[in-house]
Amino acid sequence: MFSVRIQEAPFDAAAEAARLAQGRTDVGGIVTFTGLCRADAGADGTGLAALTLEHYPGMAEEEIERHVAEARARWPLLGAIVVHRHGRLVPGDPIVFVATASAHRAAAFAAAEFLMDWLKTSAPFWKKEERADGPDAGGWVEAKASDDAAADRWARD
Repeated sequence: MFSVRIQEAPFDAAAEAARLAQGRTDVGGIVTFTGLCRADAGADGTGLAALTLEHYPGMAEEEIERHVAEARARWPLLGAIVVHRHGRLVPGDPIVFVATASAHRAAAFAAAEFLMDWLKTSAPFWKKEERADGPDAGGWVEAKASDDAAADRWARD
């Protein structure tokens, strides 16, 4: 099973992982990652009140599906699920879920990490922060050099 969904509603990470494993005897390992909205303080010391994620429907799914296909070409995957939310999220809300299944753990770990690094750096989502000191505080989130550096290791020659 290979599935990509973008949705506003919350997801159940355990149910998603169970769906990937259901009825399978060829899967030796499933690696999952769930990203959550966190309330860490910004540079000015204020916490995050909310994070709004925007995307272009259709284009975002297509791009994520393309990267799932690339992961399949790189590693012997038996399944993968990517769920990414959009809309207004508050600290503690789940944002993204990635699960990869393979006969062996190394492929599942590498593919999950590859997909998350790509989602963090290049997925067509735009994030706007709403700081705790008011809805007008915050702004659009800039890319981080540390995320770009993590994704660079997957570059192909």
